[in-house]
Amino acid sequence: MKRVIFLSLICIGFFGITKAQVSDPVLLNVAGENITKSEFLNVYKKNNVKGEVMDKKSLEDYLDLYINFKLKVKEAEEQKLDTFTSFKTELSGYRKQLAQPYLTDKEVDDDLLKEAYDRAQWDIRASHILIKVDKNAPPEDTLIALKKILKIRDRIIKGEAFDKVAKETSEDPSARDREDPTSKTSVKGNGGDLGYFSVLDMIYPFENGAYNTKVGEVSMPIRTDYGYHLIKVTSKQPAMGKVVVAHIFVSVPKDAKPEDLAGFKTKIDEAYAKLQKGEKYEDVVNIYSDDKGSAAKGGVLPGFGVNRMVPEFIEAIEKLKNAGDYTQPVQTIYGWHIIKLVERKPIKSFDDEKAQLKSRVLKDSRSNKSVESVIARIKKEYNFKEYAQTLQDFNAVVDTSIFEGKWDAQKAQGLTKTMFTLGNKTVTQNDFAQNLASKQSKRPITNIPAYLIDRYKIFADDFCKTYEDGRLEEKYPDFKSLMKEYRDGIMLFELTDKKVWSKAIQDTTGLKEYYEKHKNNYMWDERLDASIYSCKNADIAKSTRKLLNDVEKGKLTENDVLTKINTDSIPALKIEHKLFSKKDNPIIDSLKWTKGVTGDILKDNKVIFVSVQKTVAPEPKQIKEAKGLITADYQNYLEKDWIEQLRKKYTYTVNKDIFDSLLK
Repeated sequence: MKRVIFLSLICIGFFGITKAQVSDPVLLNVAGENITKSEFLNVYKKNNVKGEVMDKKSLEDYLDLYINFKLKVKEAEEQKLDTFTSFKTELSGYRKQLAQPYLTDKEVDDDLLKEAYDRAQWDIRASHILIKVDKNAPPEDTLIALKKILKIRDRIIKGEAFDKVAKETSEDPSARDREDPTSKTSVKGNGGDLGYFSVLDMIYPFENGAYNTKVGEVSMPIRTDYGYHLIKVTSKQPAMGKVVVAHIFVSVPKDAKPEDLAGFKTKIDEAYAKLQKGEKYEDVVNIYSDDKGSAAKGGVLPGFGVNRMVPEFIEAIEKLKNAGDYTQPVQTIYGWHIIKLVERKPIKSFDDEKAQLKSRVLKDSRSNKSVESVIARIKKEYNFKEYAQTLQDFNAVVDTSIFEGKWDAQKAQGLTKTMFTLGNKTVTQNDFAQNLASKQSKRPITNIPAYLIDRYKIFADDFCKTYEDGRLEEKYPDFKSLMKEYRDGIMLFELTDKKVWSKAIQDTTGLKEYYEKHKNNYMWDERLDASIYSCKNADIAKSTRKLLNDVEKGKLTENDVLTKINTDSIPALKIEHKLFSKKDNPIIDSLKWTKGVTGDILKDNKVIFVSVQKTVAPEPKQIKEAKGLITADYQNYLEKDWIEQLRKKYTYTVNKDIFDSLLK
């Protein structure tokens, strides 16, 4: 945390350098580095956060600080701190973060964010039919799958029921009746019904298909990584948002016999009748609900969104308008429910939702659209030219060993043609072969030509991003300046920590010597040696006072008094003995600081009296009593001494005429 704060202050205080113009005069030279008038002014104005009027005193003070800063950076460079592995790793991490905005399309990002918020206003219920085809499948397999799903769509368009066709044709196993592998009981198929969902609940291509299809209509085939989908939207309603509900649940076993079903319905009806008669919902929950986990909480379930419950449950909640309202018995595949609305949290404004929504969008596959837009710009800007036929050569040298992570790039050693050029870079088949070998891993065997197409696209796209990334400093002066800020800031942190912060803590001998020379700067004021006796009642106070004579004579200690008085588990007496300074304790402040025992003081239903021993004259605090303050002062001393050494070691000059012109 200290490092982060330090870097932030450094960046605000001493950077923001703009590119000097040819006519921009040199204001000062520090250790051989020229700093121009505009450069210094820019830094000064950025640091002048209070908008104070620029005068000679403030400029002189700031110039002094700026020279010190530049001298420290020079010393860090002399010690080659920028060559350390730890430095390079840390700067690389910061650079990756800082480069991100330059490698994404802000306009596309904004559009995606707005699209996501607009879609979040609606909940959709949809069904689908899936025909599987691998994302790397060859064109002939893809075409077979496409023709197959188009024939299925024709059946539905001609009048066949979607759920019936889904059970017959969909390769999503949940569509048809099946056996649960765990319980060995039969599970009824959903006919393709996915229930309700909202934005970011489904993969992006599927979400697009659902939100772009009208209620009651069936989409054209939608391609995802899983294959082709037909989507039928059965409902689209205003977003439910997040809700908290309670329920009374009567469970119906999957293997329940038809003759037993009436009993479960009777039980839920009895519960509903009791609610109608005015009995408390929580009491009815305790009697009737089979969900023992929620029953202990009055039936309350953890908050959820529209995609977390079966459709019947969601549709029942939608009818509840006010907190405390409850439904009639609702049947789902799990049994019967009586649902009570506890709290509804609607979708907030765009500004309120923006941060969280942005985080989710960036983690979603749709964020690739922004990257793809940037890659397209890079290819155009740097005249990307590829030779597509060169990829086909790899079909002869790449075998299934690549799916076992065992393919050797030597198999492609005869491939040396240019695959593409970008700017001043030429990428060959050998480069791609090395990439293939380094990125291979164990995975299911797929179609090799399709796999190569996929890997080549990733390889080329990554190369484009890397190429652009390597030119950010050249293209964007602001980025170059920002990177210099972080470079200097990291070095300065390390050096300051070594010379000042950690040294002040670790150099115990130096700290002690500094204390001995300056201990009169850390003085106690006059203090009172006293004991505050806090008694449960007057009887305890009376008993305690009788023991004070023995304390005065040294026959008893205060701990002995506590032992004699506190005979029960709950203490009847507390004693606070210390050297009190002014404002430490209001009772002590109210006394005359003279030796003796005060009368009883009633406070907070307790009887209090004070035994005053003596006053203690002002004296220096021990190191342990003011270590934080002493250490901070020692750090200031170390930094001041360090700066004096740097000013002797390195030269610096100020052009007085140019400096005076700053005020004109």
